[in-house]
Amino acid sequence: MGSSAAVQHVKVAVVGSGFGGLGAAVRLREEGVTDFVVLERAGSVGGTWRDNSYPGCACDVPSHLYSFSFAPNPDWPRTFSGQPEIRAYLERIVERFQLGAHLRFNHTVKGARWDNATARWEIDTDQGRYSAQVLVSATGPLSDPSIPDIPGLAEFPGEIFHSARWNHDYDLSGKRVAVIGTGASAIQIVPAIQPQVGKLVLFQRTPPWVMNRMDRDITSAERFVYRHLPATQRALRGALWLIREYQVGAFVKRPGLLRAPEALALANLRRAVKDPALRAKLTPDYRFGCKRVLLSNAYYPALAQPNAEVVGGLREVRGNTLVSADGSEHEVDAVVLSTGFHVTDLPVAEHITGAAGTTLAEEWTEGMEALRGTTVRGFPNLVLVIGPNTGLGNSSMVLMIESQLNYLADYLRKLDASGAAALDVTASAQRRWNDDVQRRMARTVWKTGGCRSWYLDAEGNNTVLWPGTTGHFRRETRQVDLHEYDLIHAPVTAPVPA
Repeated sequence: MGSSAAVQHVKVAVVGSGFGGLGAAVRLREEGVTDFVVLERAGSVGGTWRDNSYPGCACDVPSHLYSFSFAPNPDWPRTFSGQPEIRAYLERIVERFQLGAHLRFNHTVKGARWDNATARWEIDTDQGRYSAQVLVSATGPLSDPSIPDIPGLAEFPGEIFHSARWNHDYDLSGKRVAVIGTGASAIQIVPAIQPQVGKLVLFQRTPPWVMNRMDRDITSAERFVYRHLPATQRALRGALWLIREYQVGAFVKRPGLLRAPEALALANLRRAVKDPALRAKLTPDYRFGCKRVLLSNAYYPALAQPNAEVVGGLREVRGNTLVSADGSEHEVDAVVLSTGFHVTDLPVAEHITGAAGTTLAEEWTEGMEALRGTTVRGFPNLVLVIGPNTGLGNSSMVLMIESQLNYLADYLRKLDASGAAALDVTASAQRRWNDDVQRRMARTVWKTGGCRSWYLDAEGNNTVLWPGTTGHFRRETRQVDLHEYDLIHAPVTAPVPA
């Protein structure tokens, strides 16, 4: 890696400054660890809430649950917050917990390699080199856009961009616009742009299940109460959490219980869409919950407007003409790709090299797996935030992040107390954990619901979601069990970092 003078030595290096990275930074300071950096490839914090600034972008988890328990926000303006408010919240976290000195902006991590000789992570960024005892990867699964491999798409002569890379300089007014995909971003983008475009063509492979979004302004009186009586906000958060915990059973153990919300969703569709042909196109043919259930009051009404059309998935692009799977042709001026992210093939995994000289991506060729979604065999002192099988289908990811931060904190305590330079997961512990996760996954709606979702990898395994409650995961990550780890001691000849 070059001369040691060119390398900055730290105890912990965190990659990413979204909820996971900033949460890790706060927790490190709480644990008395101040010798750390947060490496961020962009010029500001926010993660996916910085990158996704498309029209209508908002969270589908209630505001008071989609925030850190240690940093409640009494001033959320709506029950479901928009992207600008969430990004501003994360920026306030930096100020409130004095994280600025630890942030390293415009630092793209080009590679991180475990050095067996020094028992440290050697990290190469485009702005300098770092050496860390512990590497925390908090890049998140919604960070690298997935671009579909469609014949002719790369040669489209008009304007084209992904929903997470929105071109705000391009005026959609009066334009013929194609939206590709029907996931969480598409159902927000469609109603936001439909009134201004000349023509909107939605290319849909499979229709989503859509429920009413119970969104409203939070009154100034409510905010006053939350500000001056914090216990009321904690009680609301607790109630929102409990409701979602009780829903988990239907998704993971008794999918038959999902027939009731399925009926509500179909009634919602019948109310909003009177045209039977369009309604048939928008009716899912798989079990409710198999794909992520989406929330919107405006999606169906927007698609029922005269300037909107729903066609099959995108098959081919010929110049300005887009050809759908049903053979219909549509000439457009602009294409919006609402095609999701690299989730089961995390790009960061290609840049992390473990003790055996293989990358995390190579270790995961048959599917992602980690002990407690957090640590991986052969990658000592690597801690993942939002790792394999930690995703949720119905609740707040911040709850899972905080559980993993508990595990990170205890990991550092146990590491220091052990006198070892590093901890490495045993193969048996990782195998036992993941066998249990996949065994429990087999009966869930995500495996039995009859759909193909982004939760599933190329082998058909769900390596994304957690098949249980957030409370269960919190119990499983409360502390590190050293019986699940091998202790690695640095050789006596290893240089002591300055």
